[in-house]
Amino acid sequence: MRCPFCGADDTQVKDSRPTDDRGAIRRRRFCPSCTARFTTFERVQLRELTVLKKNGQREPFDRDKLARSIYVAIRKRPVEPDRVERMINSLVRQLESSGETDIPSDMIGELAMEALASLDQVAYVRFASVYRNFREAKDFGEFVGRIAADGE
Repeated sequence: MRCPFCGADDTQVKDSRPTDDRGAIRRRRFCPSCTARFTTFERVQLRELTVLKKNGQREPFDRDKLARSIYVAIRKRPVEPDRVERMINSLVRQLESSGETDIPSDMIGELAMEALASLDQVAYVRFASVYRNFREAKDFGEFVGRIAADGE
């Protein structure tokens, strides 16, 4: 593993342990070149996934990109980080076990929205406003109105 501070290739693992949800291995590493310490995570990947974008482009699936968009949606919300990680792990497992290697981006967006709807309604609306590309306040209002009507 390359050191993120000095770029040296020879880093040492000082400690390994599973994460709380047992979905990854957390490794504490030490760089003898610059004496920096850092953490890496190792996760099981069942298959290589490719995202099919709406414009026809293809790009490798990036779990971190999905996680960033979800964390933006739940920012400053009373949601425990462990629940969010479990939700993201569940989404990735769903995608990997779908049997497909090419996943349409809208499928990922819809699955994320579904998961956020059960986790936090405000985060769900935030994510939807970006994912559905609301252009005006009335689009936002109509969406929230539909949610309110479904909840009754």
